[in-house]
Amino acid sequence: MTAVLFDFSGTLFRIESAESWLRAVLDETGLPLGERELAEAARGLEEAGALPGGAEPVRVPDELAGLWAVRDRSAEQHRAAYTGMARRVALPDPALYDALYDRHMTPRAWAPYPDAAEVLHTLRERGVAVGVVSNIGWDLRPVFRAHGLDTYVDAYVLSYEHGIQKPDPRLFARACAAVGAEPEDVLMVGDSRAADGGAAALGCAVHFVDHLPVAERPDALRPVLDLAGRARTSPAGAARTQ
Repeated sequence: MTAVLFDFSGTLFRIESAESWLRAVLDETGLPLGERELAEAARGLEEAGALPGGAEPVRVPDELAGLWAVRDRSAEQHRAAYTGMARRVALPDPALYDALYDRHMTPRAWAPYPDAAEVLHTLRERGVAVGVVSNIGWDLRPVFRAHGLDTYVDAYVLSYEHGIQKPDPRLFARACAAVGAEPEDVLMVGDSRAADGGAAALGCAVHFVDHLPVAERPDALRPVLDLAGRARTSPAGAARTQ
């Protein structure tokens, strides 16, 4: 492999918990909320799927279904979809819904997985190009810079900047071009079989990791170093690793 493409959320980074997310915004705004009420509201936000990068919604209401399906194609749609889901949960001030969305875009809301820096650094040492391909509605580059990982990334291909979202092979094709590699020489690493698995249609190899809390996934990225060094022996387009 001459290049590795990584997903962002659930692959290289993990978003904070819904409770931490809500608590941080309440602290910043000075709005009081009892511990019981805070826990209940956080649970409601999680079930609603209101935290980008967090849990999937238990149910998408009919009035948001169309927007939800294309939320990653523009910054406006992304904000509208997630604040719309958040508004399904009663909060003490209407301004909190936008404040919550703004919070999730800050570097302090994200933590890299423990082995992310090691793996990215080693790939750079080996001369393997690295790209980040994400379904997202905002610029994640400041998150990488704040955590010291931007120096290892050669290109970012973000769905909202292209109006295309995974699993559309066109987004992966743009990522391959951005890192200067042919798809058959590229490994895609992600946590979503539905979204990241779309790279296989282009001819990339695909490797999946589990979307777990940072403390529960200390070394799931390390196998990428072996996979990126293997010669391709199976047919193009096959997702060969799990």
